[in-house]
Amino acid sequence: MFKDREPIIDEICQRLSLGEPLAQICRDPHMPGVTAVWQWAKDDLRVSESIAQARIEGFDAIAAHCLDIADAPPPSTQYGTTDGGAVQHAKLRVETRLKLLAKWDPKRYGDKQQVEHSGSIDTAGAIIAARKARSGR
Repeated sequence: MFKDREPIIDEICQRLSLGEPLAQICRDPHMPGVTAVWQWAKDDLRVSESIAQARIEGFDAIAAHCLDIADAPPPSTQYGTTDGGAVQHAKLRVETRLKLLAKWDPKRYGDKQQVEHSGSIDTAGAIIAARKARSGR
């Protein structure tokens, strides 16, 4: 069905780089299904690399869009006060995008995981205590 894949792959990569999800792109009538696109990527390293690079660019585009949403002044009601519902909607839009970014690219957009240890480890003391316990002293 798709004899000349190059223009299709180029369009997919262009749209991915703008932050559009692959599933949404593949819903268009002239586009192949998601499974076909992943098969093309599996069969051709160049296609795989192009898609991977476009996705990285798309993640950055989504992050920039979060800033645009957050920086936009909140709309006012007819009485000149800030529309609280619109503020909450904008907050939801930003949080949803950030949560998706954290799942899709956790190294760059996920929360930093840090393990903290408190107390001390006395390896020598633990070994001596275990030996004493076994020997019955």
